[in-house]
Amino acid sequence: MGLEADCRAEWAAQAGEGRAQLEADALRFKGPFRFSIPLRDVKKVVARNGTLTVTFGQDKAVLHLGVQAGRRADRMLHPSGVLDKLEVKADMAVAVVGAADETLLESIRSRTSQVQIGRPRASSEMILLFAAGPGDLARLEALRDTIVPAGSIWTIWPKGRATLKEDHVRAAARAVGLVDVKVCSVSDRLSGLKLMIPRAGR
Repeated sequence: MGLEADCRAEWAAQAGEGRAQLEADALRFKGPFRFSIPLRDVKKVVARNGTLTVTFGQDKAVLHLGVQAGRRADRMLHPSGVLDKLEVKADMAVAVVGAADETLLESIRSRTSQVQIGRPRASSEMILLFAAGPGDLARLEALRDTIVPAGSIWTIWPKGRATLKEDHVRAAARAVGLVDVKVCSVSDRLSGLKLMIPRAGR
């Protein structure tokens, strides 16, 4: 989940009050108008007197964030990569189940050579379950039995689908003895929830 704040924004000759959210991949604003700025397109970020000015392409957005402007600027200039958010470590044994996002999969392979596609190996340190629909959550019970005691299962699903949301993933996890410990935005299209075996059950 990204940093959020109520603020006034100015963009493309429009101005109004709304909510700004900074996530791993983009800065978004929702109010009387909306915009989403991919961080990869940002050319310049300046925080001055409580105002955050973001230049991207030929456009510029101004957010009046008060004391939070400096913090947002620092996060945009020094973002944590998605692999760091998912806690993928060098040479970690990672299994990928389901229809994986190819960009994310390529990034994981750049960090560890121990990537198993499809059926996970026993004693996997991390499993990424790409869930396209509620039916894919039925795999959680079998996947739980393949991770090391302190391992994790990241369930990753498409944003914006009423049939598959964070609460659905959390409920399915608890039904098979897993607990959720972290949620994050994986990309502008994907959300993720980290699941683990409770300490008492390891």
